[in-house]
Amino acid sequence: MGHWLVIDLEATTDDGGWPVTEMEIIEIGASLVTREGREVDHFQRFVRPRRRPQLTPFCRELTHITQASVDSAEPFAEVWAQFERWLMHHQGQLQAWVSWGDYDRKQLLQEWQQHQVLSLLAQLPHINLKQRFAKARHLQRPAGLNSALQLAGLQFTGQQHRALEDARNTARLLPLSLPAGSA
Repeated sequence: MGHWLVIDLEATTDDGGWPVTEMEIIEIGASLVTREGREVDHFQRFVRPRRRPQLTPFCRELTHITQASVDSAEPFAEVWAQFERWLMHHQGQLQAWVSWGDYDRKQLLQEWQQHQVLSLLAQLPHINLKQRFAKARHLQRPAGLNSALQLAGLQFTGQQHRALEDARNTARLLPLSLPAGSA
């Protein structure tokens, strides 16, 4: 029986948004789940940004992440090494890694390249659950996470725009988005 790794990232940003090339990860949340969306294990860490270490007021308000949380965090390379050690315990059962939309995949690719980091995730298929959910529900265009939960008759649990809570809520949509027997 395989597991899916649902990942969500929070990153530096400001009102109006920044291009991915300007953003840096400030929180990593991952929920390892069964195909039914039941959590088996999880990972959550803050990350200290290097290029723009001072979070914007917009970013702090959106994510509810304090300046002190990122100031006391380790840089990406160290946090990612901790993540990889955690992930190795589950490597044999991993089917794929999942995110809501394609942003998280693009952000990770950028950070891996900038920090010259290799990742076990690079060897696994990535599933854009936002697209899969839209296809499964025959939506005209993909919905945001909160809207998708509402369409599925579910309420968001926890604090929005926090990595682990977003990952856990995304995981709840996994069984509704993957056709039976699919990877």
